[in-house]
Amino acid sequence: MTFKKVDHVAIAVSNLDEGIQLYKTLLGKDPEHIETVADQKVRAAFFGVGDTNLELLFPTSPDSPIAKFLEKNPKGGLHHLCLSVANLDKHLELLKQQGVSLIDEKPRIGAHGKRIAFIHPQSTGGVLIELSETADA
Repeated sequence: MTFKKVDHVAIAVSNLDEGIQLYKTLLGKDPEHIETVADQKVRAAFFGVGDTNLELLFPTSPDSPIAKFLEKNPKGGLHHLCLSVANLDKHLELLKQQGVSLIDEKPRIGAHGKRIAFIHPQSTGGVLIELSETADA
């Protein structure tokens, strides 16, 4: 199992416009991409940083996982780390064989139309990890 890069670091924000303004100031540039991911009930803004991205996440529904995160962390904060993999199905199968607890046993579609799956934090020392299938991973 090989992970070639950190695809993005996701940060939950309580106000997307304020979050975008903060990171525009910190990074000295506008977000490269903003989209709504209906299946995940979020609006996401991406800032390129080197060969990775910062992803700001804002809930579009009260039952969004990000809304639930913000209930516990009203100011927002680090939500998850995403690693790129070339073959998501293979990685999920290997993780299952190793007894790793998965939130998603089958891939689903995330931002940019990529296939993604999440590993449960109970198997990763408390860190929510997303795997994202990328052709160049």
